[in-house]
Amino acid sequence: MVQRSTQSIVVAAAPLAVYSVVVDFDRYGEWVADLKSIDVLERDADGRALEVAFRAAAFGRSTKYALRYDYSNAPESLAWHQTSGDVTESLNGCYLFAPVGERGDETTVTYDLEVTLAVPVPQFIQARAANRIQRSALRELKNRVEGSS
Repeated sequence: MVQRSTQSIVVAAAPLAVYSVVVDFDRYGEWVADLKSIDVLERDADGRALEVAFRAAAFGRSTKYALRYDYSNAPESLAWHQTSGDVTESLNGCYLFAPVGERGDETTVTYDLEVTLAVPVPQFIQARAANRIQRSALRELKNRVEGSS
């Protein structure tokens, strides 16, 4: 069963600054706590990561998955879909970056995520997992962007 969740956070930086941190996959190891390894498998002609393999702590174990990124609405959003995974059948989502206020020096980051686990798990556990992924990702992104400002 697909579990879908959406969460938002306000970051004290302009949308392009936040977007730039999100697409800098080579530096994720510096600020994403549950990430054990990351490997950019493919880049486009502009050097942007198209497919990225991750190994992360999840569900009390290590999990591997690969995501393919879609830059067609960049830098207003970044979407992805899972191309492979051992614990998840699907891990699809997007970040939206919307300016806040007149000066646009803050950003509302909205994280939309759809997760389908490969093994049957009660719905409330899937919901907790999706919420935890989002909460952690948004909090860590906010800390990274605001800490580097």
